[in-house]
Amino acid sequence: MASVTDLIDRLESDAAADRPAETTPDVGIIMGSDSDLDTMQGAFDALDALDFAEQTDHADPPEGRFSYESYVVSAHRTPDLMYAYAETAEDRGLDVVIAGAGGKSADLPNMTASIAFPLPVIGVPVQEKSVDSVIGMPTGAPITAVDAGKSYNAALSAAQILAREYPKIRDRLVDLHDERREGVGDVSAALHDLGVEKFRQR
Repeated sequence: MASVTDLIDRLESDAAADRPAETTPDVGIIMGSDSDLDTMQGAFDALDALDFAEQTDHADPPEGRFSYESYVVSAHRTPDLMYAYAETAEDRGLDVVIAGAGGKSADLPNMTASIAFPLPVIGVPVQEKSVDSVIGMPTGAPITAVDAGKSYNAALSAAQILAREYPKIRDRLVDLHDERREGVGDVSAALHDLGVEKFRQR
């Protein structure tokens, strides 16, 4: 079982390894508690749909060129781990971080953005009551944020950031957008052609 100290040592070791960018995770996904996992699942779903692979070992990258990692990092219970994660993020090869937190004092996205600056951080308020906390950064300490629970959109935004540098990700984003667009067309036609009752019974 890994302790917080073990995790901090792992992050610092990965940062010192100076591995090529193509072997390190591009997106980091962190959350304040494993109870946030259901809300943050949308981010994993979006990245999976864009052909990102999950990377669980810095020394053993997945076959896919683009990847993401995930950690539970509590701003209040493990501030030392939060600092270590944010301070090492860029050196470990991350290009963007998605941070989700709940409660009225949802400080993880904000603190991560402050420490990891200028690395972009996208905040995900896990609950409606978390929105004000996540978006309440002062001038000069920016964070991008999505609406409560919209971790899927956070991952799409992360991919948009990466797409400015990587045409493959841009192409995947466009393809995914087109698929969702055509899906609406299919549903619209089925509703019209079948009628409401038969449509419900499909």
